[in-house]
Amino acid sequence: MVVLAGVAGVIQIDGTVIVELITFLLMLAILARYVFPEVVKMAEARQRAIAEQLREAEQSRLDAEARLKEAEARLTDARVTAQGVIDAATKSGEQLRQELRAKADEESRRAVESARKEIEAEREQAVRSVRTEVADLVVLATEKVIGQSMDDSKHRLLIDQAIKEVAGGDGRG
Repeated sequence: MVVLAGVAGVIQIDGTVIVELITFLLMLAILARYVFPEVVKMAEARQRAIAEQLREAEQSRLDAEARLKEAEARLTDARVTAQGVIDAATKSGEQLRQELRAKADEESRRAVESARKEIEAEREQAVRSVRTEVADLVVLATEKVIGQSMDDSKHRLLIDQAIKEVAGGDGRG
């Protein structure tokens, strides 16, 4: 069967070309029938898997953004709470300072009042002491002027009268 024999440059054309061509077409048919559908299925499955991974990655990104916003909101809340605590501590400190000042003022007022009472008591004591001495002097002067001693009732009457005159400031009675 040398019917189709010839030379066309680098390729030698003979009966094997037809067999090779039939084999190639048969191989192409087998590949198209059995292999290519499987390759296409695997490529489509891979494409679906990649698309699913992209959707998952997008969902993960959205979740991460949501968690970031939530964390920022919690951070803002924490800052607000911290500022509230600082404000409350400042207010509490101010209130404590005012209470301490009020206590100090009250203690000072009590000390001044106590000192006034002590001074008043000492003044009263001094007045009583002066009155007693004045009374003694009046009795002594009266005894010297009258030249005699008086009984206790006359003595008291004379002392009270002298004290009234001295307290009245006129000295005449």
